[in-house]
Amino acid sequence: MALTQELLEEMQLLSLFPVNSLQEGLKIHSDASPVRINAAGRLFAKGLITQDDGGYLTLLGLEAAQQLQSLKTILAAG
Repeated sequence: MALTQELLEEMQLLSLFPVNSLQEGLKIHSDASPVRINAAGRLFAKGLITQDDGGYLTLLGLEAAQQLQSLKTILAAG
């Protein structure tokens, strides 16, 4: 699977969610960039966040965000 621009946008947004608690989330406002709004919609459709405008991470979303954080840490160490 290639890293498409859409996947990179989704990973960027996913990396903004706090991973320490499912009680904290993000709100994507209607005046946010279309790229951010569309990325949120795709993450919602994939079951990673609870609302199409952000909300909270689902359990699957939390796992994905934690793995993304781990990957960023590994790559930054090199």
